[in-house]
Amino acid sequence: MNAQLPKGSRITGEGRNDLSASLAARYNRGESIRSMADDIGRSYGFVHGVLVEAGVTMRSRGGATRGAAAEARRAAAKKVNA
Repeated sequence: MNAQLPKGSRITGEGRNDLSASLAARYNRGESIRSMADDIGRSYGFVHGVLVEAGVTMRSRGGATRGAAAEARRAAAKKVNA
């Protein structure tokens, strides 16, 4: 998305539906909530709330931090952000 949302503005109606669909697709491709929040200029809690509203199944906490699994995770994140 790479578009910062106006800080503190309410996002409702069709705009919220579009945002939730975009965030859900990104999350389902493996992007983290934190990276999406930074990207759109909103809090982690806001993005998490939008994903929950959209009915997204949340992944377990954390992830690979070392070794081959971590490298694969970083490579996947780079592809998502490319």
